[in-house]
Amino acid sequence: MIIGYIRVSTDDQNTARQETLLRGLGAEKLFTDRASGKSTRRDGLQEMLAFVREGDTVIVESYSRLARSTRDLLDIVRLLDEKRVGFISSKENIDTGAPAGRLMLTIFAGLYQFERECLLERQAEGIREAKLSGKYKGRAPIPTDAGKFAALYAEWKSGAVTAAAAHRALGLSASTFYRRVRQYEGRGNGDTLGGTRSPKPPDTWKK
Repeated sequence: MIIGYIRVSTDDQNTARQETLLRGLGAEKLFTDRASGKSTRRDGLQEMLAFVREGDTVIVESYSRLARSTRDLLDIVRLLDEKRVGFISSKENIDTGAPAGRLMLTIFAGLYQFERECLLERQAEGIREAKLSGKYKGRAPIPTDAGKFAALYAEWKSGAVTAAAAHRALGLSASTFYRRVRQYEGRGNGDTLGGTRSPKPPDTWKK
């Protein structure tokens, strides 16, 4: 089955041109989003990804209608590929069912990796220069409510909630949550458990 995906940026934009194009290319079912390309809230896209089955092909006017970035495009196409679903972008003449289309995506992946490595290298150079000049302050601290942490810590230790539920409720990553736990328990600064003084977390911790 050929499935078309359409996106326009605003509610008042007409989808007729894309619909006509995709119908002309054989699309039997269409999914539509009215959202900015930067938006992550695209119900039509999620419905389309849930609908497709092995042997289907997703077709778009341009890959810019489907993805917010090169990384986003690669992730969506990889998901489609895992479901054994083809992908065609009409404007760029990309067809993952053909060698030339797969080559194009390989080039995209290489360019994305190159851009990312260049960005990381520039960031590292900037940090080195800032450290040499004494201007580097590290990451900004992530504020955490001490009372909320203490309550969730107690629930977690008693088995009432999982660690995953606790760190999500606090808005922390798993690694940061466990680091905060060590600080809270007194192990982060060389103290030991079992003393008479109850540990008290500061209102703000560094990530």
